[in-house]
Amino acid sequence: MASSKENTQRSVVTNLIIAAILGIATIVILITVVKLHPFLSLMVGSFVMAVCAGVSYDKSFDSFTTGLGTTVSSVGILIALGGIIGTLLTVSGGADAIVDTILDKTPSHLLPWAMALVAFAVGIPLFFEVGVVILIPVVIFAARRANKPVILLGIPALAGLSTLHAFIPPHPGPLVAISALNANLGLTLGLGLLVAVPTVIISGPLLARILVRWVPIKAPEDNKIKETPEDKSSRPSFGTSLFVILLPVILMLCSSIIDLTGKTKNPVGRFFVFIGQPLEALLITTFVAMILLGLMHGHGRDKLNSIVNTSFGSIAGILLIVGAGGGFKQTLVDSGIGKVIASGIASSAINPLIAGWLVAVLIRVATGSATVATVTASGLMVPLATGLSPTHLCLLVLAIGAGSVFLSHVNDAGFWMVKEYFGMTVGQTFKTWSLMETVLSIVGLGFTLLVSLLV
Repeated sequence: MASSKENTQRSVVTNLIIAAILGIATIVILITVVKLHPFLSLMVGSFVMAVCAGVSYDKSFDSFTTGLGTTVSSVGILIALGGIIGTLLTVSGGADAIVDTILDKTPSHLLPWAMALVAFAVGIPLFFEVGVVILIPVVIFAARRANKPVILLGIPALAGLSTLHAFIPPHPGPLVAISALNANLGLTLGLGLLVAVPTVIISGPLLARILVRWVPIKAPEDNKIKETPEDKSSRPSFGTSLFVILLPVILMLCSSIIDLTGKTKNPVGRFFVFIGQPLEALLITTFVAMILLGLMHGHGRDKLNSIVNTSFGSIAGILLIVGAGGGFKQTLVDSGIGKVIASGIASSAINPLIAGWLVAVLIRVATGSATVATVTASGLMVPLATGLSPTHLCLLVLAIGAGSVFLSHVNDAGFWMVKEYFGMTVGQTFKTWSLMETVLSIVGLGFTLLVSLLV
């Protein structure tokens, strides 16, 4: 009797594992082979997984729609606000003011470090693709002006952008992982900055010295980059632009510090905890940005509304992918697949941080999408996260983020963006961009594990 019950349980577990494999395989095939949009691929993959797990086909989307709604109602609003702030920085010239100020005050031999710093600062509110569009022309111009190989300056800039994309909210990947794992956003932000700084240094300026020996190419000459200075009189100042970028970071970190020190019952402490919550912090920053970067620089209400409207168009695709990722995660949880996978990881004695990193790596390499890798891996790790401390929950978010940027190759749009901007061959792109992403992923995991031993 007992043996029969054990066999039944074993059969159920096997079916759930097979369902998970088929669901993820469906997503991978649709994205990489069929070239279907990740949003639709995640929907179909969720359907396949639910049906294979024993869910009736007419109820197969129930968990998906619940998860999508929950994710968009929390993470989606933050992404929208982050998009507004980033667009305002771009349109107003605030991002350019930060870039120009740092470059103008930097000696030639320190330019790689300056590019890493610029990317790290500008990359906080900007999505990766937007950051690339803004910074790479600057990198190429700076490389020409200093007569240096473009890789020497380009790799530090890309490392800064990619690290922020992987570790630091309000970027979509970290936000959806924080939401899925119920991690503390402020604490994740603080630990993320702690891990991100040495990761950028190693995978940026230091690694660039090695990579430039393998690909010592000069800046391409056939790109459309303005080498004459634009009118800077209407730009926001360096200080104003930097204040807008750092304001949500400061508010969220203050909230976490007050929370950790037990001052939340104090009226002043409660107020700072309130304005330091992600939604409130980004909403406040959005209005501050509209005033400092818009109204105070000659933009009327109609122009501001137009900028806000434009920002929504730029984040629509990301928002849908993140929402679908939340739906896929909820299907994993409700079907019981997540518990099975988590118990398997727990029984194998693999460190949860390493397990989260490995799952994200596999999905990243297969699909080419850091966001899909993050949302899927965080969904799979939800049951295992229930036994972790608040600090280690945040570190699990960072480990998954590190895995999500591993080995960018031909199925990643970022691979082709970097190749075309720098005028490299496919082989040269592998030797530089792909290798940098891999080093960044491994170093990021290493520092995450190191922090886990200390806290």
